[in-house]
Amino acid sequence: MTAMAAMKSRHKGNKTFLPSKPCAVCGRDMTWRRAWRNNWEAVKYCSEACRRKGGADV
Repeated sequence: MTAMAAMKSRHKGNKTFLPSKPCAVCGRDMTWRRAWRNNWEAVKYCSEACRRKGGADV
């Protein structure tokens, strides 16, 4: 079962069931967003600021 299929079967408006992962720069936990549904695997950064920092030391 894929993450999307699992999410569809369990999500009833409660965000605790949504998948999440840490930001590659700051480590902040990012929760799945509908805008990211097509490229969730490629999402690395929690914000535009972290994306600009990229792999630089924080």
